[in-house]
Amino acid sequence: MAKEQADQVQEKPVRSAKEQMIRGSIWMTAGSVFSRVLGAIYVIPWMIWMGSQSAALTANALFTKGYQIYAIFLIISTAGVPGAVSKQVARYNAMNEYKTGLRLFYHGVLAMSVMGVISFGAMWLLAPVLSAGDTRMIPVFQSLAWPLLIIPVLSLIRGFFQGYNEMAPSAISQFIEQVARVIYMLVTVYAIMQLGNHDLVHAVSQSTFAAFIGAIFGLGTLILYFVKQRPRLHRLAAEGEDNLNISVNQILLEVAQQAIPFIIMDSSINLYYIIDQYSFEPMMMRLFNTNKDQLDQIYALFAGNANKLIMIVVSLAVAMAITAVPLLAAAKTRGDVRELANQITNNLQLFFIIMIPSAFGMAAISQPLYVIFYGYNDLGIAMLHFSSFLAILLGLFTVLAAILQGLFNNRLAIIEMLIGFATKIVLQWPLIFFFNVYGPLMATMIGMAVSSYLMLHSMHEQYHFHARQTVRRVTGITAFSLLMYFAVRVIIFGFNQVVNPASRQWSVVMLIVALVVGVAIYGYLVLKTRLAEYVVGARVSGIRRRLHIR
Repeated sequence: MAKEQADQVQEKPVRSAKEQMIRGSIWMTAGSVFSRVLGAIYVIPWMIWMGSQSAALTANALFTKGYQIYAIFLIISTAGVPGAVSKQVARYNAMNEYKTGLRLFYHGVLAMSVMGVISFGAMWLLAPVLSAGDTRMIPVFQSLAWPLLIIPVLSLIRGFFQGYNEMAPSAISQFIEQVARVIYMLVTVYAIMQLGNHDLVHAVSQSTFAAFIGAIFGLGTLILYFVKQRPRLHRLAAEGEDNLNISVNQILLEVAQQAIPFIIMDSSINLYYIIDQYSFEPMMMRLFNTNKDQLDQIYALFAGNANKLIMIVVSLAVAMAITAVPLLAAAKTRGDVRELANQITNNLQLFFIIMIPSAFGMAAISQPLYVIFYGYNDLGIAMLHFSSFLAILLGLFTVLAAILQGLFNNRLAIIEMLIGFATKIVLQWPLIFFFNVYGPLMATMIGMAVSSYLMLHSMHEQYHFHARQTVRRVTGITAFSLLMYFAVRVIIFGFNQVVNPASRQWSVVMLIVALVVGVAIYGYLVLKTRLAEYVVGARVSGIRRRLHIR
């Protein structure tokens, strides 16, 4: 009986790398997208309960500024652990050294518990400094210190499961974490702003403290998964080899060495937005006749409102990136050059076939989508439309950085990220001068494009992925996405001629009709041309046959 169970365990890795990539991406995409969608939907009642539109935008600006800094602390406090641990565990598993991976896990939990306490203290004590003179931000920053106690351990457990190519625990715990966070957030905001003393800052700080409540539920979910999986994991360790004579300190040092690049790369997108957070208002006040309240609200439009929605699309890329790291690390450890080239090609093409139509689709429906979540605002809608195209570059950068890190090219990834980051800094002032509120977004877009180009060039030079094939397929994907984009824009334009574009009810109708038409057009084209089969695999042919598309 024990032998049969062991054989079943060993059957899991039989899936091809492409199948593992797609299966893992489905799990991580589902968890990430559901979490992001839920994290965007709560905005509708949250902003209504905050009061007037100006009050809601001010609250969202405080919330966004808090979360931008919290995200950096979060990445540092987890020390790049999910990516680094998944990478190292996958490496040890590829060597049949399961026991070493388990040792890494148990000692890592202790190390990350200490890291959580240090991070909590640092953010709590630095809150007055980080507020940059805005006293409203101090309680917001301090409320965000609490989740830092838990999330480092939570992240380590997620990374451990990912190292085994098991993405379900991460995805499900992520969703449960978000559900708990949103419930607490909405209950407290309603209690304060509708039933209580209407203290906007207190309502925002309770909304950010909700991250701590969510983290508790997420950690509880992962602990239950680990307890259930523990017999299997220990059986694998007992049956595997134990030839690596590595001390605990050496194991943790290896993780730390791999984690530092993950810290830098994972924080890069947040650093772009932090540049905007601390430079946008002073630059705009020097260049234009405006005031802080107006700039707070404008900042909320692109860094808060638009960013929250486009990150739903970017989360698709993040899910694929998380799945790619352990698979690439395992292939690199085996020295399989052909498999590496195929995996890089598969990763890129899978990213493009999902990300490009998603971003073009969001741009096409930017008006009804924005109205549903935030109400009608011409500038806000324009910001979301522009930001939707930026999402492609944010996502591409995320995937490329993960591929380079999975291939142990950490230094190269950091250098090329820093070149793009420097481009953003240099262009920030002139682009704000010439393009006003669009300047920060344009500077981010150009910086990300520079880094992405350099990373693609380096990967092709080193690993010779199928560039020509990828370019041909991306050209087809882009052409089909453009056809879908223009068809949907025509539908939205037609609706605007006969209904009130500021109506939330009519915006829901517009959105449903536009989504159905957009998905139908793009889906038909990629199935008819068999482009989806070439990229995703032969299983898609079953969908094509069932829909009678020949």
